[in-house]
Formats: sequence, structure tokens, C-alpha cells
Amino acid sequence: MSNVEPRPEQVVCKAGGLPGPACDQQGRSPVEIITSRDVPLGGPRAMTVRRTLPQRQRSLIGPWCFVDHYGPADVSVTGGMDVAPHPHTGLQTVSWLFEGAIQHIDSGGNAGLVLPGEVNLMTAGAGICHSEVSTDDTTTLHGVQLWLALPDSTRHQPEREFEHFEPEPVDIDCGEMLVFLGRLGEGSSPVHTHTPLLGAEIRLDPGAAIDLPVDPRFEHGLLVDSGDIALENVDLPVASIGYTGIGVDELRIANHGDEPGRLILIGGEPFTEEIVMWWNFVGRTHEEIARYREEWQAEGDRFGAVEGYVGKGGPGQNADGMGRLPAPRMPDVTIKARRNPPPQVQKKGALTMSKTFEDKTGAEVTVTFNEDGQSYDIAVADGTVAGHAYFLTGPDAETERIFHHTVVDEQFGGRGLSKILVAEALEDSRERGVTVVPVCPLFVKKLQETGDDYAAQGGKYRNATGADIDIVKRQA
Repeated sequence: MSNVEPRPEQVVCKAGGLPGPACDQQGRSPVEIITSRDVPLGGPRAMTVRRTLPQRQRSLIGPWCFVDHYGPADVSVTGGMDVAPHPHTGLQTVSWLFEGAIQHIDSGGNAGLVLPGEVNLMTAGAGICHSEVSTDDTTTLHGVQLWLALPDSTRHQPEREFEHFEPEPVDIDCGEMLVFLGRLGEGSSPVHTHTPLLGAEIRLDPGAAIDLPVDPRFEHGLLVDSGDIALENVDLPVASIGYTGIGVDELRIANHGDEPGRLILIGGEPFTEEIVMWWNFVGRTHEEIARYREEWQAEGDRFGAVEGYVGKGGPGQNADGMGRLPAPRMPDVTIKARRNPPPQVQKKGALTMSKTFEDKTGAEVTVTFNEDGQSYDIAVADGTVAGHAYFLTGPDAETERIFHHTVVDEQFGGRGLSKILVAEALEDSRERGVTVVPVCPLFVKKLQETGDDYAAQGGKYRNATGADIDIVKRQA
């Protein structure tokens, strides 16, 4: 599985300010909770995944830069996964299934089945393309799709590599684990990675608890697939990740439920390189990403070709008649590198949402969320605040925002700042699960033009009512 969103996000994370992530400390180590967001992949027949990485809160855990968790999904009617050939650069894909089967073919001449309990790792290097199609006899799909960012020293390698490994279960107290990458306890994997890291499935009996020794040089993330799970005595919702930073040498994991628990533990040494990640590409600059997109659209040699793809639409095409996935349109602003917060739990108030762009003149501008001022603020390179997109809480104060006024100082006119403000306010509202109520004409126009795409990505909005207008008249 890959990122087939029609308008993929570009997120920058920086330390400092509000709002902070959810975190708690009930045991030896504090735990930061990274919740998932629903992302529908593709068109009307597509399945929906729960994405925990990347987020504004945290972009990477070690080199792990992408975590999609899906199913169990009944695909007997929809036809299941049907991803036509599509490209990757600068990363390794890690496929791990709990249920179902997926046929993989890539431009390195590799073909194989992704099966439960067997890891498939594909190294893109300078460029690769591949297809992914669930088998005809698959009625339920359930698993995770993960990406690893490659370091600068190897991300340009020409080799298109594919490795497969079926780990033996390792007994632990009240359960077992399958180590598919790296080493954990008595389990280890021969699969080659380019930085020190860990990937394992943990199966925990009902009512069981374990103290699991881990590498203190690593930061770790524990993804909950099933069970009533607590990490260091902090309860973790299903489909969320519990994050612990470096310096932790043991994790206490408990399953308080009456059913078996299933978890995915990822970890690694902090990845210190800044990355630009857009669609299915990982690079270092906007210019690199734009070049990758142009070469894919031109069917250039960088990515090669997939031979033998048979999709749900027959030989060489998916159910929508496409023989390869076209790249989405690049954003209208320059994508800046992802800056991950420090490799420790970020307590409430220690992390801000922030995005950095280049405006129409090529100058750098930054958008931040101002909770106290109920606005999104845009500042130019010297820190001067140039404009605001103001909102009020709606009738449902916890889940709705009425965007009623957007203003940019006249001296900064003509630089496209209002367009950046509106787009970022919508994107952040989508990330937070907030329903947008557009009253400001700029927001109304934007949603009229792109509302269908916004909803397809999980964004929520509704038209303003008389009650909303009354709120604006009273409070604005």
C-alpha cells in the first residue's frame, strides 16, 4: 500500500509553544499518545486506513516516517486493494499483514506475495515503482504499511532491492513476538536496513503484563491493533501509538482486556536528517520532489516499469482503467523540510503546529496556530505578523470552528498570504478532526472549489446557518 491521496499533505513540526500533544506519566517513563486520522485511499472502491505517522505532533520515530494501519476490512464486495504502478524515492517500504494476501510486483524485477506473519521490504533508493493487488481469494485485509526514510548516504543508490523474511515466534511471558526487523530480546531479523532500528509484532495474552527490555539509544512507538492496552500504566486507544523517547531501557506493556492483544513495536536511533516528504517521494528539497514528480509523469528511466501487473480491471489496469497512478499536482507553495521534535516525550504546551512556506516572491513565511487569539497567524521572515484567519467556536464548541474573517496587512499584499492562511487553517482543522463552518468569503470560495477533495481526505465542513451568523455578530 502507498499514499494515493489526491492532495497529499506537507507538514513541518517545530519545538516551542501550544498546543501540545496528549501525554501522561503513570509509570517509570512518560508516554506521548499519537492518535490516528482516517484517510480514504483512492476512489469510491477504496479502503480507509488509520494514519498515525506523519503527524504535526511528530513526523518520525527513529527512521520510521509513515505508519498506516488498516482493517480488518471486508473486501469481498469492494474488491480490496488495487494499487496500480506508482513510484517511490528515498525510502524503504515495510509490508506486514495480519490477515489476507497481496501480490507485489516492482520495477526491479521482483514479484512476491505479502502474507500474514511474513515481512516484505522494498528499497526504493534513487527510484522504483511497484503495484499492489490483493489476491482474488482475499475477503479480509488487515495489517500495517510502514515506511523507513533512507539516510543521505544511501538514498541515491541505484539498486532496487526486495527482501522477504518469515520470523519464528519468540516466546515471552504470557505471549509471543515476531521480530521482523532489527533485534529484540531473543528475536532478530536478517533483513538489511540502513540505520539501527526495530520492528516487531507482539501478541499478549488477556490479563497479561510484561517488562520488555529495549535499547535505550532508541525512541519507540507502540501501535495498538487490538486489546485493552497500557504502556507504562498509560492507557492507549486502539489505533494509536504510545511514544517513549530515548533513555528508556525497559517498557512495561499490559493487556487489561479479556481478549488477546496485538501490537506493533517500532523504534530506532533518532533520525537527525531533515526530510521533505510528499506523495510517495522522500527527498531533501522542494526542487528534488518536483523533479521526481516530473520524471514520473514523463515515464522517465528513474523509476523503471512494472511488468506483469494485473489489476481488478484486467491485465495492465486497475478497476478505474489506469495502468499507472498519475502524480497529484504539486502545492502552490514551496515545501520545506520536516523538523522533528526532540527524541523525548513532549509534554502539554511544549510543541506547536507550524508550517513554513515560500510566498509568491520567494520569501519565507510561517503559519502558526494561536489558540488564545482564536486565529491562524502568518509571519514573514523577520517575525513580523502579516495577517490572521480568525475563527470562533461553533454551537458545538468542542468540534466546530466558524471562520469569519481573514485579513492581511496592506504592506504585504500581492504575496499570496491569504491563500496560504486559508489552506493551512483548513488542513490543520482536518488534522484535529474539527468541522469547518465557512463564513469568510475566502473560506466559502475555497470549499466550493475543493470541498469534495477536502472531504475525501477526511476533512469535515458544513454550510453556515443563521445560528452561526448570530454567533459572529455577537462575538466578532
